[in-house]
Amino acid sequence: MQNPSRPIAIVAADVPPKSKQTAYPEPFASRMTGRIKHALGDHFGLQNFGVNLTTIAPGGVTALRHAHTRQDEFVYILQGTATLKTDHGATRLGPGMCAGFPAGSGDAHCLVNETDDDVVYLEVGDRSIGDEVTYPEDDLKAIMIGTERGFVHLDGTPYR
Repeated sequence: MQNPSRPIAIVAADVPPKSKQTAYPEPFASRMTGRIKHALGDHFGLQNFGVNLTTIAPGGVTALRHAHTRQDEFVYILQGTATLKTDHGATRLGPGMCAGFPAGSGDAHCLVNETDDDVVYLEVGDRSIGDEVTYPEDDLKAIMIGTERGFVHLDGTPYR
């Protein structure tokens, strides 16, 4: 049953952007400037998967290049041209193009805006329990600590 305190439908861009744009510890968090996420799935109380309307300003990135062990991810470009960086190289994605990353594939990926215009896209990911994330270009790994995701160095030392 629909929660009466939540609307049935909205204009996606009207959902306020997330106040905290990233959970990454420094020095990685500051690399996420130029990214604005509107957590559409959270707005509707979705529990099994998340949906974000994300804008990447010129020169911005979506995330550190990463791969999930248990989470599927999907992106769909609405506006602008993004460069998808994966283990297989770089691929330009324009409006109407999409890409998917199955859990456990090991294909590390991220989107980069190498143009002078904003990139707007939808990102969808499930909320699998026990997911871990590897970052092949950085001294970083995301692991589950209790019910929360925490970040550790590759040697297992927690970030403070």
